[in-house]
Amino acid sequence: MDYSWIQIAVAAVFLSVVITLVLSRGYGWLSPTFWRNAAVVSSLIMLFILMWLTFDTTEKVRPGASQVPTWTVINHEIGLVWNEEKRRQVPVIGEQTGFFGKVYSPEEAFALVNKGKMTLQSRNCMECHQILGNGAYYAPDLTRAWLDPWWEERVMPMVGATTHEEAMKTWLMNPEKYPQGQRRMPNLHFTDEEATALVAFLKWMSAIDTNGFPPRFGVAQ
Repeated sequence: MDYSWIQIAVAAVFLSVVITLVLSRGYGWLSPTFWRNAAVVSSLIMLFILMWLTFDTTEKVRPGASQVPTWTVINHEIGLVWNEEKRRQVPVIGEQTGFFGKVYSPEEAFALVNKGKMTLQSRNCMECHQILGNGAYYAPDLTRAWLDPWWEERVMPMVGATTHEEAMKTWLMNPEKYPQGQRRMPNLHFTDEEATALVAFLKWMSAIDTNGFPPRFGVAQ
């Protein structure tokens, strides 16, 4: 079951007050004993909550957990839909279509996505871009880069690609050849292997349930 930070905070305050009052029966609220008990109880409750959140977060952010996809999601179609119950956009995983004409095994998919992450870090992409809220704001957010309609609406016909991944790879390898607007991405000299891996990483990233981040993605402002 998921809890909001407000629910956790209210529960922590409630427990601290109740337990402190029970332990401090016979002492007034101005008594040093009352406030000593309050300090000890609230500290222990906060420590417990911190430990619980640490283990809970670790479980939820591992690949294959409820909000983070397995590596083989790169073999599937990925979309984004509005979830009325959660009041935010959530990724949806569609049918298996392969990636660059191949269906990757879990081991192969992990190696490819990991290489893509290393490639992104080696070019210091977050000097201009951001991922999951980390990085700079000069260039587009890459958290949902794979799902940007720009690739299919503009880039595919521009570069003559027949698939989404081919369009991204071709553009990333030679961005200076194509119109970009006022802020232009330089040629980072990706190899063919690096570009393929980077596209895989960006596709995998787009399948993560980020609790609605970035907000209103793909909606005209």
